[in-house]
Amino acid sequence: MSEKIKIYKEGLEKYLKEDVILGNFLMVLWIFLGAASCWFFSPLAAMIYFDFAVLMIVFVLRKALCANCYYYNKRCNMGWGKLSALFFKKGNIGKFNKGVGQKLAPITYGLLTAVPIVLILISIFQDFSAVKIAVLVSLLLISFYSGAVRRKKTCAKCKMRLICKGSAAK
Repeated sequence: MSEKIKIYKEGLEKYLKEDVILGNFLMVLWIFLGAASCWFFSPLAAMIYFDFAVLMIVFVLRKALCANCYYYNKRCNMGWGKLSALFFKKGNIGKFNKGVGQKLAPITYGLLTAVPIVLILISIFQDFSAVKIAVLVSLLLISFYSGAVRRKKTCAKCKMRLICKGSAAK
């Protein structure tokens, strides 16, 4: 490791399985709610959204971020260090903040949140339905909890919190 890399020594070596299960359940629920939101606007939009989400979350971000993370081949809060090790060679932790992943992650998660919200709002104005309102409220709640509340808690325990540009624990 480079001298500039400061690992948070008090961070968890591995996260609890329960945390990983909860995080992945919320992620899957978020993606399905997002796809459902897009579906109300257009089935094609839902398919594009779903395919984009899977491609970016499972492959692109795992290569761009997780391969260079301390938790590579370890159980991070989402278990993605293990997932990354299944597909990609170990990278360099010194490149964690320098690669495209730190730029792609907020753009990806921003799009995966904003696009379904905009599309379902358009759909609601075109043809109001209580089901659409329920999906929208659920999507907003899951997005807020995962992106703010849970993220802050998991980042607080992360070994990478001192160097990660995306850490919510600063």
